[in-house]
Amino acid sequence: MKSFRKKTPRKQQPNKPTALTGALVAGLIMLPVGLAVVSSPAALAQKAERDSLSYGELFQKIEKGQVKRVELDESEQIAKVYLKGQQLDAQPLRVRLLDQNPELISTLKANKQVQFEEVSSANSKAAVGFLINLMWILPLIALMLFFLRRSTNASSQAMNFGKSRARFQMEAKTGVTFSDVAGIEEAKEELQEVVTFLKQPEKFNAVGARIPKGVLLVGPPGTGKTLLAKAIAGEAGVPFFSISGSEFVEMFVGVGASRVRDLFKKAKENAPCLVFIDEIDAVGRQRGAGIGGGNDEREQTLNQLLTEMDGFEGNTGIIIIAATNRPDVLDTALLRPGRFDRQVIVDAPDRKGRLEILKVHASNKRIDPSVSLEVVARRTPGFTGADLANLLNEAAILTARRRKDAITQTEIDDAIDRLTFGLTLNPLLDSKKKRLIAYHEVGHALLATLLKHADPLNKVTIIPRSGGVGGFSQQILNEEMIDSGLYTRAWLKDNITMLLGGKAAETEVFGEAEVTGGASNDLKIVTNLARKMVTMYGMSELGLVALETQNNDVFLGRDWVTRNEYSEEMATKIDRQVRELVIECYQQARQIIRENRVLMDRLVDLLVEQETIEGEQFRQIVAEYTPLPEKPQLAVGSNNPTLSGSKSAS
Repeated sequence: MKSFRKKTPRKQQPNKPTALTGALVAGLIMLPVGLAVVSSPAALAQKAERDSLSYGELFQKIEKGQVKRVELDESEQIAKVYLKGQQLDAQPLRVRLLDQNPELISTLKANKQVQFEEVSSANSKAAVGFLINLMWILPLIALMLFFLRRSTNASSQAMNFGKSRARFQMEAKTGVTFSDVAGIEEAKEELQEVVTFLKQPEKFNAVGARIPKGVLLVGPPGTGKTLLAKAIAGEAGVPFFSISGSEFVEMFVGVGASRVRDLFKKAKENAPCLVFIDEIDAVGRQRGAGIGGGNDEREQTLNQLLTEMDGFEGNTGIIIIAATNRPDVLDTALLRPGRFDRQVIVDAPDRKGRLEILKVHASNKRIDPSVSLEVVARRTPGFTGADLANLLNEAAILTARRRKDAITQTEIDDAIDRLTFGLTLNPLLDSKKKRLIAYHEVGHALLATLLKHADPLNKVTIIPRSGGVGGFSQQILNEEMIDSGLYTRAWLKDNITMLLGGKAAETEVFGEAEVTGGASNDLKIVTNLARKMVTMYGMSELGLVALETQNNDVFLGRDWVTRNEYSEEMATKIDRQVRELVIECYQQARQIIRENRVLMDRLVDLLVEQETIEGEQFRQIVAEYTPLPEKPQLAVGSNNPTLSGSKSAS
């Protein structure tokens, strides 16, 4: 058995050659300056004045026997005189000579007590001059070598760029199992056979079965696709390679393909293993798409990925799992059998799944025993696993801010409102603006209560929120109807009427001249619903025809230009039908509000005073004035409060 020892990365040392080169250059530049200063004529003249003798004084000292040694330098016309009794390290005295000095030379030769010597400094002077000139050239040579070295390093890095390794993470043990993944039971069951193959491949090989090489996880962001891939590797106990699709894409052609080869090379060395590619749509988009041509580097990377998955070489024991939320833009070659031939939908969890997810995220939080996670799950349809984790985290932050010991239902309700509508702002003063918003929101709430097929009211409030939301009315949606998409015509019409209740209330109470733009968001939703009833659901006089399809995101090269499948005459009829439907619902909303004006005034006064009215209290007050209709949704669906399309901006 081979033993592997983890290599400790060396601490990066400073670039010593570069530092030494800089110091050498600086020293060489300063050296000639110093030599020039020392050997300047002014400095030599001052020194000569201090240590000099006259020509006559030299003869006098020779006659008195005070001279020990004399050195004549006729090239410089200077005599260096060493006196008797002078210290050994003392500088000699200098005597300026004449052009011709025969008398001095004969006197020195005749005096046996004086050591006489003739020297020449011409050679040393030439050497010093050459050295000074050389010192100016060396810094230039050093600078040239420095820049040449830098250019060489840059060129070598450019040549080795294509050999850059893929930056992926390898985990021998993920530490995540299926027990840590909640709310997506269908996906877990579908991926259980992948775990079985990684554990016991002989069980499939015995009957000639071939496990899918690639599994594509499709779902909106935050549903747990990455966590599910880690759980598969954790259950099977195999190495887990993870990389993002954007890591393959580079501006240089060939880099992405080399990284794909490097990834699969490492995976083959550690087979059986699991390779997870997150956001594969970054590299797996359809080839040849795009105006003016596609990205050639991305296409080459995709080609290499296709070859590695199901090409000339088999990847035995390697299972590739990819995740995306845009399966419509993937290349068809990725989805054929032999590659990503199995797609697993990881959708937003249902009520039971949300309850399991809440239990997982609530295990490490201090929650008051009075809190019912079942109620929280009912109140959060459409929330993903990431949304639920963020919800409990926001509730914990509010609990700490309010200096409470445990999370209560109040903090959870406030966290839900904060995530759906925004931060709570300071309440408005009792003014005309506050009463106008109150009438608007009561108009929504009253119609939601009196219309038979509308979803019942959960609460109505006029506490402003960030983002320009002056208040909102919240309904209890029928989750089964929303998830299945089986909307009834009566539900759609009552929902449109309820959405127009705010504008109808403003018109009936304040008049046409005082109507505000607070219903702009309501009108957008109304127009969308009415148009779908006419063009998609066949709920108009135009008949049972689908004139439009569901709008998808634009994909360059395919859906850049939208095309209507009907004539201009039919478009005019569609617009007329949509307008007639909206006007009919608006007139119905105004009539209901007009007939219950006294009730509305009382509800507005109470809302201005309390700023929030719960749904049960609201229904009790309405029941004192008029009988409440029986709502079939309450018997079919669960009491799961959530926000409706009705919210008004101040």
